[in-house]
Amino acid sequence: MVEQRDTRIRRRYEEQAAAGFSDLIGSPYRVDRDRIAASPFFARLGGVTQVVSPSGSGLLHNRLTHSLKVGQVARAIAERVVADPEARELVDKLGGCDADVVEAAALGHDLGHPPFGHLGEQVLDRIARHRYGLADGFEGNAQSFRIVTTTEAGGPTPHGLNLTAATRAAILKYPWARLHYPDPHPSTMPVLPRGAGEPADAPGTGSGKFSAYVTDLADVTQSRAMVTGRVEPWQQTVEASVMDLADDIAYAIHDIQDFHRIGVLQHAAVATELGQWLANVDDLAGLPAEALGDQHRKPGRSLEALRRRMHAKDGWVADDEAFARAVARVRGELVDDLLAIPFDGSVEAEQAMAAFSARWMARLVGGVLVDPDPPVRTGHVTLRPAQWHEVQVLKFVHVRFVLQRADLALHQRGQARMIADLVDALDDWLTDRDEARRLPRRLHDLVTLAREQYTRLAEDTPELLVGATGERVSGKDAVWTLARGRAVVDFVASLTDRQASALLDGITGRTPEPWSESFVL
Repeated sequence: MVEQRDTRIRRRYEEQAAAGFSDLIGSPYRVDRDRIAASPFFARLGGVTQVVSPSGSGLLHNRLTHSLKVGQVARAIAERVVADPEARELVDKLGGCDADVVEAAALGHDLGHPPFGHLGEQVLDRIARHRYGLADGFEGNAQSFRIVTTTEAGGPTPHGLNLTAATRAAILKYPWARLHYPDPHPSTMPVLPRGAGEPADAPGTGSGKFSAYVTDLADVTQSRAMVTGRVEPWQQTVEASVMDLADDIAYAIHDIQDFHRIGVLQHAAVATELGQWLANVDDLAGLPAEALGDQHRKPGRSLEALRRRMHAKDGWVADDEAFARAVARVRGELVDDLLAIPFDGSVEAEQAMAAFSARWMARLVGGVLVDPDPPVRTGHVTLRPAQWHEVQVLKFVHVRFVLQRADLALHQRGQARMIADLVDALDDWLTDRDEARRLPRRLHDLVTLAREQYTRLAEDTPELLVGATGERVSGKDAVWTLARGRAVVDFVASLTDRQASALLDGITGRTPEPWSESFVL
């Protein structure tokens, strides 16, 4: 399968080169990786929030440095998988696992993240659904796929990067649309794949996570044709599974390091939570569910709530003994070792940070296995139970002691307001007939593209063209509203944090100069 795939793609690459569009490296999958790395959408990730807005200090990861590290981990996993003859034979039967493909997918997996990261994603999704009636709203993974197939222009065709089918399929972390694809939809399965459930704030609106909008489904079908009959319609390819796992591992380790480095992750609070759970595990397990409602003021209860959620959602792997060992390991290596000494920038502190990262990276990558028949909620490439539980506990520390802080929530509420105001201002400009000729050229092009796509959908597959409340959409005015909404969202999602702020200042008259280096129209 891999040889056949390579032969087809290499032939296409040679045809492109003969036509005058050549790349640095002859391998078709390295070409994919290089095109993503050369994309302005990739470069902009240096100015996009990972957890908090990049400050320029270099102390916190942004989406660019995160993506680079995901690429590093993904390549290590892929090389480990293919080095094992038994695992290699299995993944070849499932469609292949090429290190260049997984690295390319890892570098491209966050291209669609908007300004201010997940916060911006939530705001744009609400606006897309409620203001413009876009049933599939906005989703960062779907936006990444849209960029590499449609809105980027760095390939030999006018739209997209013209990546190989293998790399496009590997970017599909959630290989379904919000509502329409595949049929039957994953949200109707007895056991839901991870991400296929409804978002908590929008019941009845389809999957919370998905990797393609209805305008881009033809590319999904074409890119996954090579694995038809090898993996289920709702399953990731092996290469997507590697990318997804690498993302989880990088997130679990590096975000914790960031907030230790700047003094946000405090030893006492984390030690108390983990220590109290370990000391009172039986008593906490016996508490009624309602007693866990006030989790934050009583140490140990947040961790107990996590243990119960794991059993409810991931009963295929959740194990109380493995969970307790994972808490004890994180307590020993994170709390008693790394966090016990405040980070002061010294050589000793930097070495402790590097040793923590290297030790955990080696342990987690070493826990990778290939499962020929994985449970619905995981991929063909997954972690052994011990490492899987450790990742959950590491992620818990980050969520509980960083993301749930009130001061971060205060900051994010202001950013949410900024995104909403920017969409309002751009939409007003877009609908002002007197200013149509002075519309930013990029926004104009995005409107034209979206209008063509939605017009084509209305003509060819009208059953896919539904509004946010499920009603059938028809007529030029309705198509124009959908196209306008998708274009504005595409435009805002392509900005960095700083560009979004500067553009809002400019469009609302708060900037005295007409020219700015912070954004390009």
